[in-house]
Amino acid sequence: MIVLNVYYKAKPGKREDFYRMVNNEGIPEKSREEEGNVKYEYFMSESDEDTVLLIEHWKDDDAFDFHTRQDYFKRLQEIKSEYVADVVIDRFEKQ
Repeated sequence: MIVLNVYYKAKPGKREDFYRMVNNEGIPEKSREEEGNVKYEYFMSESDEDTVLLIEHWKDDDAFDFHTRQDYFKRLQEIKSEYVADVVIDRFEKQ
């Protein structure tokens, strides 16, 4: 299993706009519907008003690769360019 903790640092004051756009595009729902998805959840930081954490669990590398080829994943990249200043991704593999 592949686990990704994706930390989005939104541009100042843009966190809610980023989250709203992601949801308006249906990205979380579409991602959860993928066969290889185990978990896809967003969390808002209580200590930093500009930070969003996305926790993703994928069955394997093939499932994650499939995810990155979807149109809504590409749309997420466009949304990020408008609302997000920085992204840090921690990747883990369950042993």
